Amino acid sequence: MSTEDPARLAWFKSSYSGNEGGECVEVAAPPGAVHVRDSKAPARAQLAFPRAQWAAFVDFATGR
Repeated sequence: MSTEDPARLAWFKSSYSGNEGGECVEVAAPPGAVHVRDSKAPARAQLAFPRAQWAAFVDFATGR
């Protein structure tokens, strides 16, 4: 689905995530897709979504 090298992406963690642990995700958004990974295990598998699908998910999650 995406040809970007996940090791070279600029990842960021949600401002809602604290430093106390728990369930946190990181997101990287290069031009081709939106990548999502577990911030506690960044070397493990990641998901990549087309931008339109990610936008639809965010709209749904935020109640837009």
